[in-house]
Amino acid sequence: MTVSTARLSLAKLSVVDFDAMWSIHADPLTNEFNPAGPLTDRAKAQRQFGEWLGHWHEHGFGYWTVRDADGIVGFTGIRFSTWNERTVLNLSYRYTPSAWGKGYATEGATAAVELWRAEHSEHPIIAYTTPGNIGSQKTALAVGLERRSDLDRVTGEALGDDIVFALGW
Repeated sequence: MTVSTARLSLAKLSVVDFDAMWSIHADPLTNEFNPAGPLTDRAKAQRQFGEWLGHWHEHGFGYWTVRDADGIVGFTGIRFSTWNERTVLNLSYRYTPSAWGKGYATEGATAAVELWRAEHSEHPIIAYTTPGNIGSQKTALAVGLERRSDLDRVTGEALGDDIVFALGW
């Protein structure tokens, strides 16, 4: 499954995309607001990537590899998760810093929300982030998710609580 937007190609994950995933998810800058911090264990990252691939195999959709004209710039998409004991589709978007400020996160996440609306809206879609991650919050709002403070989660993490944006709850 490949989806094209005005500037991006969003493709089903492939094992050859792991090194790009590792590079982006292990980068401290891309994880500035991630309470878990950047990935530091390559074997653990391979297991996580394997879960992403497994989601594709089981459900026929998941996180996409995002490419612009120059190559892989990030990962975005939706996959099943649980929030407040309810099955949801988690909207994720993480891009290399060289792609920031270009509107790529909004462009890719818009395609994911469109997929949710067309094929998977029987489950809510959520995006969650920390209070300081204004860029992520702006992206969630730009793709049509609504701020849902009633779904926020107190984590006790140093970066703060999880704040939630959702549709279909």
